[in-house]
Parts: sequence; structure tokens; C-alpha cells
Amino acid sequence: MTRRTLPALCLALLLCAPAARAGARSPGWQVAVVDQASRRVLVLQSAEELMAYRGPDRLPVVWGWSADRAPGLADLDPARSWTNPDEAKSRIRQGRRYLLTTASGGLAAVVDTATGRVRWAADLGADVNPHSIELLPDGNVAVVASSGGWVRLYAASQGRRAAAFAQFPLAEAHGVYWDGRTGLLWALGGSALTALRVGGTAAAPTLTAVRSAPLPGPGGHDLAPVLAAPGRFWVSTLTGLWTYDPSADGFTPVRLADPAGEREVKSVGDEPGRTGRLLTVTPEHVGPCDWCTSVITLHRPEGARRLRGTHLYKARWWGGPLADL
Repeated sequence: MTRRTLPALCLALLLCAPAARAGARSPGWQVAVVDQASRRVLVLQSAEELMAYRGPDRLPVVWGWSADRAPGLADLDPARSWTNPDEAKSRIRQGRRYLLTTASGGLAAVVDTATGRVRWAADLGADVNPHSIELLPDGNVAVVASSGGWVRLYAASQGRRAAAFAQFPLAEAHGVYWDGRTGLLWALGGSALTALRVGGTAAAPTLTAVRSAPLPGPGGHDLAPVLAAPGRFWVSTLTGLWTYDPSADGFTPVRLADPAGEREVKSVGDEPGRTGRLLTVTPEHVGPCDWCTSVITLHRPEGARRLRGTHLYKARWWGGPLADL
């Protein structure tokens, strides 16, 4: 084996490695990033290791996945549909961990991280710009599309290419989250946060609006649970970062050490069960990807790590013993 072939082999081993490595014990929670430069979802070392790392300038990848290399997706034309991946979430259902991912090119997928097999996938079309995804306890899958202006609940429990869905209109839909405490599906649009009741059957679901809250600023983008305060949500807009309390139906602004970090947040989340630190990604507006960055940022305490050569769109905490849906 030559030195020239070794990097390619190492990359192949990383992408094909069992995802148990991604959930392995480490000093803190690992970080998953969506890298549009390499067209991959990458699980990196824990935040502590990332911030302390002073070695060679290489990506500290623990596990990765790409639709370009995934078996069984040829019918969905990943060369096109996997363009600009824009979401990566970790969810546990029936004791198994899944990667939930979407791409602006049209792909939405649920991947079993232990085997790398795609449990469900669909090509929704590049014209609708899928932007986020959620897994429900019955195995169905919710997807939001910003250009499509809708929330859809796919009957994914019925098969790996199940195409039936219920649809609810939501302009500039960007974020979606299933709240198991209330049994509501929350969806974030450009100007409103809406709670939807899921009805019907697993094979023929329905969506009905329960309540809607106008956003305190334009351009709603990310929606995530506040793990330190169950029942509340992180909400990002073009102009600010907020928490939303459904019981009070009110938004509270989040103040960071650097006010610039409060604007245009593409993803936000607090570290589960440890420090309560925030992890965010905001675009740098440079280079060929105006909406991307190569920096992941921590808050409370502050820290930043540049991952050279990447075009990051979102970063989320990954791994650990998440509760089952």
C-alpha cells in the first residue's frame, strides 16, 4: 500500500464504519455538522476535544454519512437531490439511533446509524427546498420545505419509499420538532411558529393547526427544544435569537457575549445534561457559499473552532443516551 492510497482508504473506512463509534463514550457530547463542501454529514469529536485540539489541521471525524456513497439510493439521483445538504438530527426510536437529514436539492432521508441503511427516503424536488425533518413515534416523518411553503407528514412507517402524506401550508417553512410531552408537531415558518395536531392513522395521517404565534422578527430559521427547560423552544430569526414558552405564549430574547452571534443563526441547541452551553452556526458571507461558515461556535463559556475547507450549514449536539421517542 502506498502513502498516496492511504488517505482514501482511511476516508472509506470512516464512512463505512459502524455508527456505534459515533455514540461511543467520550469526554462530552460529540458534534454533528452538515458540510456542503464535502456533501457529508460528519460527526466530530466532543466540544471539549474540539476546542482543546492543537494538532495538525485536519477534520477530527468520528463518523460520517453521504447520500453519494449510500447503497440503495440510485433511484433518487443523489448527484442532484443531495445537493447542499442542510439538516442533521439524531433521534432514537425503539432503541435504534437514526440520522435525519435533508438537502436543498430535494432529498429527505432517515438513516439507521448502526448499519448505514436508509430506512426511508424521498426526492421531493429541488424547487421546494427541503430544510428540516423530524421522526415521530409511529415511524412517520415530517418534512418542512421553505420554497414549497409547507409542512408534510409522510407515512414513512408504511415502507422505505412510502409517498403518501398530509400537508399543511406554512410560508417559508424552515424548522420542525415533535414535542412528545404534548403530542404536538411544531413547525417554524418565516413569520410564525405553529403547533399542529397529528390525526388519522399511520397510513393516512392528518395535520390540524392548534395554535400559532407570530414571530418577534422576520425570517424564522431554526427550531429546537431547550433541553435545560423542557417545554420551551429555541427559535432563530434573521435579526435575533429567542426562546419561546408555549405556556406563556411569549418570546424572550437570548443575549450572547457577541451580539453579532444572535443574528442569522442557522442552528442552535444547548448541550444535553452537562454544561448547558449553546452550540450555534452563523454564516460568514464569504467565498463560494454565502450562507455557510467554517466555524462552529460555543457560548457560555465562549469558544470557536474553524474547520478549514468546510462549508458548514448547521451543527448539532450528537450522541449519548437520548430518550426514546
